[in-house]
Amino acid sequence: MPRRLHRYYGSGYAHFITTSCFRRLPLLNTARRRDLLLTVLEQVRRRYGFVVLGYVIMPEHLHLLIGEPERGNPSTVMQALKQGWARRMRNGRRSDTRQAELWPEEADHFSQRRFYDFVVWSASRS
Repeated sequence: MPRRLHRYYGSGYAHFITTSCFRRLPLLNTARRRDLLLTVLEQVRRRYGFVVLGYVIMPEHLHLLIGEPERGNPSTVMQALKQGWARRMRNGRRSDTRQAELWPEEADHFSQRRFYDFVVWSASRS
């Protein structure tokens, strides 16, 4: 993995983002977990003002294709998404026994610290 990832923000391009679950555990392998993640994604989308062009949720990772946010940047969007999802998962485990199965005991975190961001651009915009 490169030591310093270069992020290209502010040009109005779309961003293809990939993030993996902690230790590549299948933390997104149930409909309830995926639905909770999508709920948090919608809240983050509204807060930061960006367009979700597409997404794919796999059992152990997530792909997002988003437009440039009106507030913040894709890094702040991903931080809010990861923290919001993990917070809800942890709160559910502690406060509601019906949600205890949402968060496996072997998982300490939701995701890896880093994410991969590729700028999607076209020749007509350059």
